[in-house]
Amino acid sequence: MDGADAPAETVVALEEVTKTYFMGDNTVHALAGIDLRVTSGEFVAVMGPSGSGKSTLLNLLGCLDRPTTGAYVLGGRDVATMTDDELSTVRSDRVGFIFQSFNLVPSLTVLENIEVPLFYAGWPGRKARARSKELAVRVGLADRGGHRPNELSGGQQQRVAIARALANNPTIILADEPTGNLDSQTGEEIMDIIRELNAEGSTIIMVTHEDDVAEQARRVVTFRDGLIQSDRVTAA
Repeated sequence: MDGADAPAETVVALEEVTKTYFMGDNTVHALAGIDLRVTSGEFVAVMGPSGSGKSTLLNLLGCLDRPTTGAYVLGGRDVATMTDDELSTVRSDRVGFIFQSFNLVPSLTVLENIEVPLFYAGWPGRKARARSKELAVRVGLADRGGHRPNELSGGQQQRVAIARALANNPTIILADEPTGNLDSQTGEEIMDIIRELNAEGSTIIMVTHEDDVAEQARRVVTFRDGLIQSDRVTAA
């Protein structure tokens, strides 16, 4: 078979995944048995009303939580059976996070914030600094390396967050409302970067409540009541 015709590698696979929370006398079925596959290089937007299960999904995909039942395979490994230490390692090595609120460390500079995951991964200081400078250039912040978050605009802070997410060359990038705290023009600039990353081969799963943002992904998965209501390819 010609290499161009080979099927794309499955990066994320969820099989009959449920997640149940117990809150006092109440039982909340946040995910009610979902199947989802994402292949290498896909750009998937996840939508749905509040309480539909999309945030729970993101927590599971990011190895911040485990399924109650079912299997979650990330890069060939079943996350559901991992110890806490194994989950932490996978989270560090395989997942890049982009948050709505940026989640930068206020006391650190741009370059130091980008280096945070490299520090935890044990990179030597000189190598980590070279990588952070490379990524600062990649997101258009070459001249802001010594600035702290409070000296940056919201869009610039999100660019730092994107660079930090890329630091360890993750298997997947998870973006949680990446344009939610930005004005429309700045949000579009951030989406330009995210689309470029996807065009370069990054696998991206993005939660958003904005239809116009979701349509920039190549696929939109809509959740309702803990189940996948629809899964469609966009015109992007």
